[in-house]
Amino acid sequence: MRSLLVCLCCVLLDLTTVQSRVLMQGRIVGGHTAAPNSIRYMVSLQSTRGQHFCGGSLVHRYWVLTAAHCNIGAEHMMIVAGDYIVNSFEGTEQYAKPHRLVTHPLYNESTNNADIMLIKLRAPMVLNRYVSLAPLPKQGTGVVEGLVCRVSGWGYNSAGGGRAPFTLRTVTVPIVSSARCNSSESFNGNITANMICAGYRTGGKDACKGDSGGPLVCGGLVYGVVSWGNGCGNAKFPGVYSAVSKFRRWIDQNIYRSHYRCTRY
Repeated sequence: MRSLLVCLCCVLLDLTTVQSRVLMQGRIVGGHTAAPNSIRYMVSLQSTRGQHFCGGSLVHRYWVLTAAHCNIGAEHMMIVAGDYIVNSFEGTEQYAKPHRLVTHPLYNESTNNADIMLIKLRAPMVLNRYVSLAPLPKQGTGVVEGLVCRVSGWGYNSAGGGRAPFTLRTVTVPIVSSARCNSSESFNGNITANMICAGYRTGGKDACKGDSGGPLVCGGLVYGVVSWGNGCGNAKFPGVYSAVSKFRRWIDQNIYRSHYRCTRY
């Protein structure tokens, strides 16, 4: 009995550690409250106790796109679509438990490379006036420096933390070139080909803790997944996102695996 209790304590400690890492690694600062149900593909990843810890995008009725570092284990997650105020039941929400989590095989926790994950739901979300699918870019397509994009989430609105807003927030940020983001004055070579940066030279607008896994939308398509950064809204360090177009083929292969298998021959 004692050994069983020790093991249970270890599991709970491990879960707490993972959740703390997720909340700290994720990184809306300088934005505003989104119009109710205006970002219908946005989902909230919550613990089984109802605590929001990451964002995501509904890309198929059965699938959610998010960040790999948001993985706290399928048994500890609940996916909520159609949400706007995360601590209040509004009657527009849909809930689904994950069936399985598919982390990209190249994900590296140390470098944050390939920080992207798919969540297969046990039951499909119903598409309606509150829930829709996120449009994704084609494989290999890029975004040009200066293009203004939008990132949304329920994350903290200041680098110092404090209390996270319960209402969905959004902010616009321009794309930053990989060369400038990788310069010695910024991330100094730590930006890989699978990442894109976005932020103002003056700082002040960014994603923040709790926004991890959420969408960076450029021209109506989800080009980025909130991944990591150095603080929130720091002028020298733009927000860093996983480049969705680098993984579009992988996303489709996982979602439509049975179709690919049938049409191969």
